Amino acid sequence: MRVFKKYKDTNKVTLHNGDCIKLLRKLPDASVDLVITSPPYCIGKAYEDPHNDIETFKKQHTDIFDELYRVVKPGGSICWQVGYHISDRCVIPLDCVIYDIFTSLSEKREYPFVLRNRIIWTFGHGLNSTKRFSGRHETIMWFTKGEQTMFNLDDVRIPQKYPGKRSYKGPNKGKLSGNPLGKNPSDVWEIPNVKAQHIEKTEHPCQFPVAIPQRLIKALTEPGALVLDPFMGSGSTGVAALIEGRRFAGAELVKSYYDISAGRLKDASEGKAKVREDKPVIEPNQNAAVAKLPEEFRLAREAHNEET
Repeated sequence: MRVFKKYKDTNKVTLHNGDCIKLLRKLPDASVDLVITSPPYCIGKAYEDPHNDIETFKKQHTDIFDELYRVVKPGGSICWQVGYHISDRCVIPLDCVIYDIFTSLSEKREYPFVLRNRIIWTFGHGLNSTKRFSGRHETIMWFTKGEQTMFNLDDVRIPQKYPGKRSYKGPNKGKLSGNPLGKNPSDVWEIPNVKAQHIEKTEHPCQFPVAIPQRLIKALTEPGALVLDPFMGSGSTGVAALIEGRRFAGAELVKSYYDISAGRLKDASEGKAKVREDKPVIEPNQNAAVAKLPEEFRLAREAHNEET
């Protein structure tokens, strides 16, 4: 697979190692079908400037908005996956910040950004807090540029909990009540995050699972569409795009992460990408040793209950 640095409509993959604004300026008007990204949260991660704050986050988005708006097709989709800006003073939900920026900067344009879904991505593992409830979710904001033109629900249905359920009254009484292809995955997605033992894990400290962009790509585009990730990171969006037969353009500032992305995209193009299948989270076997309550835990809980 050849990776192009200069964008052309015929490119399967276009990658830019540098500021995303430079890639955006090279893209033609109304050329992008879908944008999926997760920008830096400006909370002091290894790849961030330690002096960045919430105002930096806002400025980064206002600086790129005009170019972002220009390259997305009318009817195209923009999916921004964000969490929280956490400081010593407070916790700020970044999806609220994104909503304000995207809607206010587009409201007077021909095709304003319209929020279609606020999807909650929930995961079972992460850092454990002692001064607040531990964070176990982030948010995906799905906007369209103007009117929505596409939603391929059948391509992203998931298994029903009770597929054999039947209607108990009305004209369909006794008939199967569900869709044979599965159910709507809803706006709460339980997908494991990428931690140490995850098959997709790379050196990037904050990569999201391929299953997230894969669902969005299948639901919101057709084969051959152009998918853009302006904050590419480890290249998960690009991997999903190639697996699903779409074209991809992405930008990444950090050279080591850019190289990781290029390597993962090469593997994806050759059918060798390491990807966790998008399937329901398996409940632990209650007979397994790790699922059983240790005796010392049981005693500690009993003692705590007695104290309270």
